[in-house]
Amino acid sequence: MFKKIDITELNFNPFTKIGKEWTLITAGNKEHFNTMTASWGQLGVLWNKNVFTCYIRPNRYTYEFIEDGEYFTVSFFGEDFRKALSFCGSHSGRDCDKMAETGLVPTEIDGCVTFEQADMIIVCRKLYSYDLQESGFLTDDGIPEQFFSKDPYHRAYISEITAVYVKE
Repeated sequence: MFKKIDITELNFNPFTKIGKEWTLITAGNKEHFNTMTASWGQLGVLWNKNVFTCYIRPNRYTYEFIEDGEYFTVSFFGEDFRKALSFCGSHSGRDCDKMAETGLVPTEIDGCVTFEQADMIIVCRKLYSYDLQESGFLTDDGIPEQFFSKDPYHRAYISEITAVYVKE
């Protein structure tokens, strides 16, 4: 179903893949997990490691799972799954069964939860986290007012990419 590839084989625009097409960030184990939609994140190199950085608010249900575990997945889908990703980003796993509502089928890769319908999966191991704070903003672009007037600041997770899989 999925084939492991070397990260150097990836060839995509991260601004499109993350910012426009979105992704699901999933943590926990097959018996107890949660997933959430993300449209923010970075891919790059830090500390001589290939890394993915994601941002999760502490009031999100997925936050608990990310905090408790060492690994999580970042799963990418085709446009056919836009509605499912939209649902996962606007409903809490505390209040509903996202799998029943979306038809997404959980599966495991490297002991982590992802989804059978994903086109590409990045497996991540947390390395470092920090909390965004209003005092860290260096410009007066209105970002705190726009993104944090109603919700808490995100925690950032810099994570080593331990594996990449693509659909066969």
